[in-house]
Amino acid sequence: MDLKLLSEALSNTPVSATRAYETIGSTNDEALAWADEGAADNSLVISDEQTKGRGRFNRRWVTRPGSSLAFSLILKPSIAEIEHLSLFAPMCGLAVHDAITTLFNIEPQIKWPNDILIERQKCCGILVEAAWTNGRPEAVVCGIGINITRESVPPANGQLFAAACLEDFVRQPVDRYKVLQQVLVNIQKWRAMLASPTFFEQWTDHLAFIGEQVMIVQSEKQPIIGIEKGIDSHGNLVLLLADNVEKTFEVGDVHLRPLNASNESGGKHA
Repeated sequence: MDLKLLSEALSNTPVSATRAYETIGSTNDEALAWADEGAADNSLVISDEQTKGRGRFNRRWVTRPGSSLAFSLILKPSIAEIEHLSLFAPMCGLAVHDAITTLFNIEPQIKWPNDILIERQKCCGILVEAAWTNGRPEAVVCGIGINITRESVPPANGQLFAAACLEDFVRQPVDRYKVLQQVLVNIQKWRAMLASPTFFEQWTDHLAFIGEQVMIVQSEKQPIIGIEKGIDSHGNLVLLLADNVEKTFEVGDVHLRPLNASNESGGKHA
């Protein structure tokens, strides 16, 4: 990792303190530990390599040296923000979406609740976790992993969504420090608009699979099929079922899959 380029990139962001590593187990684990120690709002953990990176449901997230952008941002939620903790993941999703659009003129989509897709291929995963004290979230850790080069893309291995990297679409070397800077600036922007009408409008506008038949898979339950209508004011996914009744789904042990997933090209990553 080039600490000079990192410092230059962070100089125009709200980041208050930084811990940078060549290699680490998980940036989220380090950020959670730092939060317990009293890390300030907008403290950043970033690493060139993760050996134990993870996504939702503790799925492994591959971070090979120099190939990805892997970082965790510690946010100290205000009383008002605590009411909207479920929106921190889409807040990061909007920040990544806007960064890619601004820097590369590419239009990605946000797969509910936490992935970024380009041409239906996953290039970014987001994992948001809270550090709790006496039943109150003292800090929220926003972990973001963005595939930059081909070396960051794992083998398909029968996954639901083909993995991709930014350089697949940009067709030239990507400056990951510029991507980092833009994402961090955008997080600040969307944090200021958290739960606003604009927030939900933009999230819906960029939501993957809107108007398509999708399947909701929950552990030990029958899959549910419906047409994706959007999200409600709590960030829940809204489906229109066959009986013309709308049903909402909270973020949790829920997997969203387009019904034609078996026809999608490439591998998968639910």
